[in-house]
Amino acid sequence: MTDTPLKTWLERDQQILRLQLARPKANIIDAEMIDALSASLASHAADDRLMAVVLDAEGPHFSFGASVKEHLPDQCAAMLKKINALIMQMLEYPVPIVAAVQGQCLGGGLELACAASPIIAAPDAMLGQPEISLAVIAPAASCLLPERIGQAQAEMLLLSGKSIDAERAKLIGLVDEVSEAPTEAALAWIDENIIGKSASSLRIALSAVRHDAVERIRVRLDAVEKVYIDTLMQTKDPLEGLNAFLEKRDPVWENTKAEAD
Repeated sequence: MTDTPLKTWLERDQQILRLQLARPKANIIDAEMIDALSASLASHAADDRLMAVVLDAEGPHFSFGASVKEHLPDQCAAMLKKINALIMQMLEYPVPIVAAVQGQCLGGGLELACAASPIIAAPDAMLGQPEISLAVIAPAASCLLPERIGQAQAEMLLLSGKSIDAERAKLIGLVDEVSEAPTEAALAWIDENIIGKSASSLRIALSAVRHDAVERIRVRLDAVEKVYIDTLMQTKDPLEGLNAFLEKRDPVWENTKAEAD
């Protein structure tokens, strides 16, 4: 594990910001990783030379997802606020963010990828939202996936907890391109579609095309975050699911609400 959770640099005459998750193999999306991503995005947002961002990851996997420990009751409210704020920051970012994923792209990792557009995946990529297997839900994905792939396919991923491969993900619109070299393909996509445009007009065009979707997601994300804290976490099974995962045992579901204090 490296001391720095995120590698960041500029290239192509400072036109492209590179953000690379740098804690392989899991690249867990914990509070430190979220803070690093948010700070880097914020520090470059006002740079008039910037045309695009590439988000990728070191190692064989993009990300195993969010920190399970940070989902526990004493931390989950703060964790949700952090990751949901990052999701909104990405959706409102002034230039396109292109996600290049490989290996496992799960949970909070897939939520980050879905806040980018497009997503380019390696043939070995497996994408999924496994939260339901721990008796918790994926707030950001619950808002992002219906926008991206439609209600039925979103429900399939969110209710089953299953992962799908890159080709299936491309078929349903979750992934835009499958490439043996996703980062190189992301840079090529930027070269072909973005570089050479007016940087100021690009920002206006992106804001215009996303306006309605961003506002819908903002309202829905606030509502789902409240459901997570006030409804889901008042039942017993989420704590059982999280603890069972951390203790490496099978969960025993009670299917009942938590007892009142």
